[in-house]
Amino acid sequence: MNNRPADYQKAIDFHGHCCPGLTIGYLAAKAALAHFTAERAADEELVAIVESDGCGIDAIQVLLGCTIGKGNLIYKDHGKQAYTIGNRTTGQAVRIVMTGEMVPLAPEQEAIKAAVFSGEATPEQEAAWQQLQSERTSRLLNTPFEEIFRIQEVELKLPSEAQIFNSVNCEYCGEKVMEARARLKNGKIACLACTEEYNRGW
Repeated sequence: MNNRPADYQKAIDFHGHCCPGLTIGYLAAKAALAHFTAERAADEELVAIVESDGCGIDAIQVLLGCTIGKGNLIYKDHGKQAYTIGNRTTGQAVRIVMTGEMVPLAPEQEAIKAAVFSGEATPEQEAAWQQLQSERTSRLLNTPFEEIFRIQEVELKLPSEAQIFNSVNCEYCGEKVMEARARLKNGKIACLACTEEYNRGW
């Protein structure tokens, strides 16, 4: 696909390839920025709560400036293409959930997909899959936000900004661990990896 928007190309470069999943995240990020009339977060001005670990999250990082390292990307394993974006500057928050349906693959397209994902595709199948993906992403990019997502303002208690904690040495493995994540095991400092979880089934 030629003449891609510059920010879309940046998301592709970061992610490694162009695909419908990345495109959905890209469009969700664009919808959030349009809703807030905001720009990419230089620091922690925006906070993103994402509910899957799919391709679209890479677009969220690139366009919104929300990352694990800055502490303003929060992952919840709900298996949903849902994004809640909070704006610390205005106190607003918006939830963007994919509600539109992807065009289903025809049986012969499913066969091509299976061959590609198994690593056994012929060059012709690889080319056909790339063409199909390009068509699907182009269709998404030309669809209005409201036909893809439900977008609604929500109340969100924004998490505190990221903190820097002192480190202590785990007395079992010898590795440094954030003080707030250290535990005591038999009276010695232990990291989570060296601490046996205690539970009674609940």
